[in-house]
Amino acid sequence: MNPERPIPLRWFKSTHSGDEGGECVEIAVDRATIHVRDSKSSSGPRLAFAHGTWAGFVADLGWDRSA
Repeated sequence: MNPERPIPLRWFKSTHSGDEGGECVEIAVDRATIHVRDSKSSSGPRLAFAHGTWAGFVADLGWDRSA
């Protein structure tokens, strides 16, 4: 792997985003990080979480990952 050419992220829409186009969150996962962005502003700011931090965040929300 060339460190100067990072692997592109594969973004997907969160299953908890609304279907009416107003509040959409996209997620991308790589080996070390969970990336989060607003789908209406894909080139805008992003959040990045370590996997363990993200798992704790989702658990605190009470989301069922199988839903």
